[in-house]
Amino acid sequence: MNKLKAHVENIALHHTIFDLPFAYMGAFLAAGGAPKFSVLFWITLAITGARSAALAIDNIVDLEYDKVHPRFKRRPMVTGAVTPREAVLWTAASLALCIVAVLQLPPICIRLLPVAAVPFIIYPFMKRVTFCCHGVLGIAIAMAPAGGWVAVRASIGAPMIMLCVAVGLWIGAFDAVYGAQDETFDRAHGLHSLATKLGVPLALEMARVFHIACIVCFVLTGFMVRATWPYYFGVLIAAVTLVYQHLIIAPYDFSSLTQAYFMRNGVVSVAMFLCTWLSYCVG
Repeated sequence: MNKLKAHVENIALHHTIFDLPFAYMGAFLAAGGAPKFSVLFWITLAITGARSAALAIDNIVDLEYDKVHPRFKRRPMVTGAVTPREAVLWTAASLALCIVAVLQLPPICIRLLPVAAVPFIIYPFMKRVTFCCHGVLGIAIAMAPAGGWVAVRASIGAPMIMLCVAVGLWIGAFDAVYGAQDETFDRAHGLHSLATKLGVPLALEMARVFHIACIVCFVLTGFMVRATWPYYFGVLIAAVTLVYQHLIIAPYDFSSLTQAYFMRNGVVSVAMFLCTWLSYCVG
């Protein structure tokens, strides 16, 4: 049980809250209501497998830096609770789970799986070469609503693309904010981020702009699918949450960037999904 707990911590399973609700949201929008339970079941396994593999890969690739980063000294791979070999095996099992789940969905899903997988596989390496690494993470998470949509419609649509842009902007900007606290460490180790490129103040300002654009895209998605008022209430909750998150941080004062701050961003994904669901219930 201790070993299982260590693996669950290594892949930060609770971080699934950032992408699984958006996968469900994409499925509901594509179905114009509640999709079949079986479709949601396979979407759940596919997203969980993909995210588990992505986090394991990230921790394997970054282990050399995590070992010397004061903030990551309790990570399972740093303490030795999870060995690199075990992490590789976990990655393989997670990818297998994802593939098996995707095979239960329309054939287009397995054909597009490589496209969805590339961003989360290359993301851990991006901080070594470009400050645009946050954008790659945004694209990786944006594959969740795309997958939910395609699993139902078996095709790509304009609302799906707009939703993916919104989600990509949301998580990419959040990653830039959260990564700003590592500016000094990243510079010392030759790593890249928006903060190392532009400085922390301008990086935070750019994140605000991206989050404003994210809210605009959520609104446009609602217009495209002719959503009813609960959907826009979800957009309002998302907007208020993001405004609050930006108000409590300041350049070079990262005392508010706690685990609670990190997980509070899950309010955005959960609110958007639940209010999308409600929009069809009252529509």
